[in-house]
Parts: sequence; structure tokens; C-alpha cells
Amino acid sequence: MADRAPPNYYKILEISENASTQQIRDAYKRAALKTHPDRVPTDSPERPSRTRKFQLVNDAYYTLSDPSRRREYDARRRQFGGGRSTYTDAFDEADDPEESVPPEAGGPGAAQSAYSWAWNFFTGGNTTSQANARQERQRAEDAQFGDVFEEMLREEGLAEEGTNRPTSKFWSIMGTASGSVLGFIVASMPGAVAGAVAGNRLGAVRDAKGKSVYAVFQDLPQDDRARLLAQLATRVFSHAVGI
Repeated sequence: MADRAPPNYYKILEISENASTQQIRDAYKRAALKTHPDRVPTDSPERPSRTRKFQLVNDAYYTLSDPSRRREYDARRRQFGGGRSTYTDAFDEADDPEESVPPEAGGPGAAQSAYSWAWNFFTGGNTTSQANARQERQRAEDAQFGDVFEEMLREEGLAEEGTNRPTSKFWSIMGTASGSVLGFIVASMPGAVAGAVAGNRLGAVRDAKGKSVYAVFQDLPQDDRARLLAQLATRVFSHAVGI
């Protein structure tokens, strides 16, 4: 059980403490797109800072999106005077180049880390090993981001309702983003059927294996993931400042 003051998750998502469930979800979408590590190359000096921020954003949404966890979190903050501590500004401190990559959940010092506070508090840190803790947490974060990612793509007509499979519009956008995508589809996704190809535009493309659009996104080369995230941020949040 975490025994220190929690990070200020309201500040991390840039919302008020009275935010509604929908406002929390909308804020998570904006923050996740802004901080996602795949927005930059794997060897970028920005990558460690983005990784830390993205983890905090996921922790914030995990905590505040569930009414029961949110009540527990708010009560915990009140015990520490509203969460006033060095962890309150953890999101700002994530830019510190001296800060290390987030500690593994359940590892040494985990209870003292802003990057593992939510995981340890709500799960009790009950894992048999650091490797298991890392895998469990990664699966939880992937599922959480994947859920809103697919919702955003459905809203843009890039994923099918019900199945969340990529639409022809998705592949059309990816085809214009990178000439390597068609080769990737043919080489890496057996059963993909392409039609009405014009230049780099892929026309109607379907993954016959039934992969969701998030599963396809995860399989794309990193450069193409970065392009898709940037385009999605522009399309979905063009009205928001700073994306």
C-alpha cells in the first residue's frame, strides 16, 4: 500500500476537481496524444520524458475515471492536505533530464515513486516478481489507451463500429503518410486484401484476420505510428492549444 501523498492527477490532466466523467475522458484523450512516446523516434532524447509523462497520464485516468477509485484517491489527498508534496508537481518534474525511467512496479522504492503510486495503492503491489508486475501494468495501460484510441478513430471514420477494424479511410490516410505502409501490409499481415489502389493511396483495404485498429497500430513501424498519432491529434483536437 502506498504510504505517501499521491500525485495531483487533476493537475496532470489539466482539469478541475469537479470534472465530470466525460470531461476526464476528454482530458485523457488530449493528454495521451500530447505525451505518447511514439510521437518521437525510439532514440529521441525526448523519449524518456514522454514515457514518464505518458505513464502519469495513464495513472491519472485509471484513478479518476472510476468513481470508486476516485473517491479513495480524493480521501487520500485530503489526508495529506490536498496532496501537497513533492509529488504534486510530478508531471512538471518529468522533464528533468536527471530523472530516471519510471521504476518497476513492486520494485525497490516503488512506494515512494510518483510513477507507481496509483498501481501500488490500488493493487497493493501484490505481484510475485518485477517481471510480472511490469507485464501486468503494461497490459493494463495498453488496454486503457487502446480503448480511447479506438473510440477516437471510430469518431473519425477510421475504425468500424462494433468490430473496431480499420476502415478504407484509415488505410488511405496511412498510404499517403508513408509509402512503406503498403509493403508492410503485404509482408506482415497475411490475408490483407487491397483494392482500388491509386498511387500511394490504398483505397479499400481490409485485414481478413480481423485485427482491431489498435492492434494494427501496434504492429506498424514506429515512424508510421508517429505519423498516425500526429495526424490523429491534428484531426481530433485541432481546437485545443498545445497539440
